[in-house]
Amino acid sequence: MPDSFSIAYCGPAAVPDDLLARWNLDPVLLAVLAALAVALAGGRSTNARAGWAALALMVVIFVSPLCALSSALFSARVLHHVLLIAAVAPLLALAFPLRRLPSPPLSLLVGLQGVVLWVWHMPIPYEWGLATVPTYWLMQISLLGSAFLLWRAVLAPATPAGSALVALVGTVAQMGLLAALIVFAPRALYDVHVASTQAWGMSPLADQQLAGLLMWVPASLPYLGVGLWLAWSSLRPVGPVA
Repeated sequence: MPDSFSIAYCGPAAVPDDLLARWNLDPVLLAVLAALAVALAGGRSTNARAGWAALALMVVIFVSPLCALSSALFSARVLHHVLLIAAVAPLLALAFPLRRLPSPPLSLLVGLQGVVLWVWHMPIPYEWGLATVPTYWLMQISLLGSAFLLWRAVLAPATPAGSALVALVGTVAQMGLLAALIVFAPRALYDVHVASTQAWGMSPLADQQLAGLLMWVPASLPYLGVGLWLAWSSLRPVGPVA
């Protein structure tokens, strides 16, 4: 892989022979995760189970060999991002729900997450985000932060079910469009992974198509699931039937 496409975080692209040994023991990362664990253990969360589940997923995303695999495969990187925005973010929103502070309008939050997601999956910003440790964490924090704000507003009891449903549908739609563009691109777009997919038995284009499918289908399931739950809850009677 050319030096200009070296990946600053998670180390060099993993190969099958060394994958299981490629754990990321970055002390700063471990300290942040430990601080979250202390907050959860100290009762700072309103939903401890959701908080611990989010913490476990963050260990999978950032500490486990998935981190090194995402240096090799764009599909692994997209799986990483899908877990971050569609699983970790809603779990953190349940663990640390909206308090007294007002939330921005849902339409603004949907637009914000859409812009962040699209920008970081354009080839040039994507490669820039992997080029240095600060830009890597800018990518991760902006993806998680925008998704967390959206999920927290959607799950807030004060948010009307109709507005939340529109926000979820809009998010699924823009994510599906981005995924379709990735799946049906006629050539591989992400040069940073061109030299590292062959070890995993895939061409760069096949890896990119798998990434698009992961963003298209599995990523939409949490949004659709919560949308169905909100729709069902809004149809149930709120008081005793006469």
